[in-house]
Amino acid sequence: MPYPDPTPAQMMQHLRRANQIALRSRDFGHHPFGAILVAPDSETVLLEQGNVDTLNHAEAVLIRTAWLNFSPSYLWDCTLYTTVEPCVMCAGTQYWANIGRLVYGVAETQLLELTGSHPDNPTLNLPCREVFDRGQKPIRIWGPLPAVAADILHVHRDFWQR
Repeated sequence: MPYPDPTPAQMMQHLRRANQIALRSRDFGHHPFGAILVAPDSETVLLEQGNVDTLNHAEAVLIRTAWLNFSPSYLWDCTLYTTVEPCVMCAGTQYWANIGRLVYGVAETQLLELTGSHPDNPTLNLPCREVFDRGQKPIRIWGPLPAVAADILHVHRDFWQR
């Protein structure tokens, strides 16, 4: 029997936690992105990760760690929560790792509006839904979620406009 989808309250709770991870990442001088992996019960946080650098995004590092520790069948029922819509690299990593659900707070286009042509964040305008639509797995996606957007964007505004 499939696990139920996360509730809106669970989504908000986990995105707020991911944003705390982004704040910690920013405080360590890294780009302010945060991600968490939640178990199929939609409650248990399995992993947390902040951004490391340009090639080691929070999502990609977290997903690689998850792949080393959990089976593909287990990961299919887990949910990746991330503050900002995964880029094409992170979406591809999620796809190949078989994580079946995604919740994100802010769209990549919203981040682009804030960062513009910042040399440290040359965003790719390729929505994660397009990446997943090209694959053969029915990954479930929720986002962007306006209820957390202001808090997430506040962390980024402080960082990118220094």
